Amino acid sequence: MSELRLMAVHAHPDDESSKGAATMARYADEGARVLVVSLTGGERGDILNPAMDLPEVHGRIHEIRRDEMARAAEILGVEHAWLGFEDSGLPEGDPLPPLPEGCFALVPLEESTGALVKLIREFKPHVMTTYDETGGYPHPDHIRCHEVSVAAYEAAGDYRLFPDAGEPWNVTKLYYNHGFLRQRMQVLQDEFTRHGQEGPFGKWLESWESDDDLMSRRVTTRIECSKYFEVRDQALLAHATQIDPKSFFFTTPMEWQQRLWPTEEYELARSRVPVTLPEDDLFAGVEP
Repeated sequence: MSELRLMAVHAHPDDESSKGAATMARYADEGARVLVVSLTGGERGDILNPAMDLPEVHGRIHEIRRDEMARAAEILGVEHAWLGFEDSGLPEGDPLPPLPEGCFALVPLEESTGALVKLIREFKPHVMTTYDETGGYPHPDHIRCHEVSVAAYEAAGDYRLFPDAGEPWNVTKLYYNHGFLRQRMQVLQDEFTRHGQEGPFGKWLESWESDDDLMSRRVTTRIECSKYFEVRDQALLAHATQIDPKSFFFTTPMEWQQRLWPTEEYELARSRVPVTLPEDDLFAGVEP
């Protein structure tokens, strides 16, 4: 597997550790080259861990998040690249305020696509992962990440587009992450109930918009990676400004997770090779 290459495109540092981290750790451990791309530096992210809500952290959030990302990449065993765009922040209020001038979500699509195309042509991934059209949740950078990733996937192999960005390269397959599935939360919540415990997912499940769980029905590919769940959690905790060790992420016993839901889920969005669905390997059908 040493010649296989996977590129995971994310909006901010820490996104890579909550979306597909165990999959990446598995493939890296098995010999694939894995490159995480952070489109922005996360400069406008809130401090979500009370223990890190300190004046000296507020003044150095960009620098600290770079250090956190380096540590997470080391834990996962992956390579990492910054694309260099500025975090747009998550607008709040009614009506929503305008996005900051020059932020990633407002950069012309051609400019951000060109930057990612250059990186694709340098790294030459066989497979890319990113977000679906909803962004996973409606953060403007996540939605823009989807748009840029799909545009770059299509453009990277076309010699007529971005001719100064290197030799064309066709990425074989493009996947969307589907990490937050209602069905998974229900399975784990039911296990808490069986043990006479309240469980952390009750409010999430009550507020879920659709009982049908549309995202579960979009899943085409399940990667068995339970061996790497502890590595995933270590990478998450490396993002100390963003992850509270007491959060719901860490309340479910590891044995339950590994036994009841040992996979991470994806949707095959584009493929340049014939496929047979469902899949259990992102590289299925890929010729190195």
